[in-house]
Amino acid sequence: MRLSGRKASSYAPSWKSRQRVVLLSLIGLNFAIFVVQLVLQAYQPALVPQYLGLSYRGIDGAYAWQFLTAMFLHAGVFQFAGNMIVLYIIGRDIDAILGPRHFLYLYICGAVGGELGHLFSMPATTVLMAGSGGVAAMVVALAIILPELEVTDSLSFILPFKLKLKYLGYALCLIGAVLLIVDRRGVVSHSAILGGGAAGWLYAHLLGFGRPSFLQRALRRRRIESERRQRMSLDEFITEEIDPLLEKISQTGIESLTRSERRTLAEVREKMAKPPQ
Repeated sequence: MRLSGRKASSYAPSWKSRQRVVLLSLIGLNFAIFVVQLVLQAYQPALVPQYLGLSYRGIDGAYAWQFLTAMFLHAGVFQFAGNMIVLYIIGRDIDAILGPRHFLYLYICGAVGGELGHLFSMPATTVLMAGSGGVAAMVVALAIILPELEVTDSLSFILPFKLKLKYLGYALCLIGAVLLIVDRRGVVSHSAILGGGAAGWLYAHLLGFGRPSFLQRALRRRRIESERRQRMSLDEFITEEIDPLLEKISQTGIESLTRSERRTLAEVREKMAKPPQ
């Protein structure tokens, strides 16, 4: 239905829906690797956790490929199916909002964050199947971008009640934290949830979504202070910034200066070296 009675121009490009090449390729890659994983587990059960899953033993043995292979491993059929369903449903929105490039970066950052979270929080005897890290990053990132969006329509067959995305993100992190405490031995996959979620939270904030974090507020204050100092004349800078430092040096010695105060002294030398405007 057209709003006007005019005919469409023959030069107007036809509208085409987004193909989601990256999303579908990522799901296809996960599916292919999972099939290979099942075949290897059927014939060589110890091969996957020993050489492909991420473990401290592999790090000690310089099995660097484990950081890559563990990203696409899953602990079972139900976990794989759940991850792919959530990845497809949540990934469509992430792809539409951020674009395919940031979608791929977010998934990789989540997978790496999940691996690092496992290494810092789990015993050395455990082995990680990190397929949930990238999915957790997607869920948390979308919860930061669209916190009030209800997921009832998209996940009605999984969640038959109304649930906002921000609460879904909270629930995912809570489940990850509980499992991290309860299950701490053998082959695990849940230990990638918290690290992946943290990576998704950070990535969304770095793109400017969500409330400003402590780090963003600190960087903003630092940038404003730097711009204020640059606008100062040499006399104003000496009066407001240097004279108090000289008074402090006279009372407690130059060793009492903090690193920031020492940078201020270096900054006044740069101002004095510049030719007058």
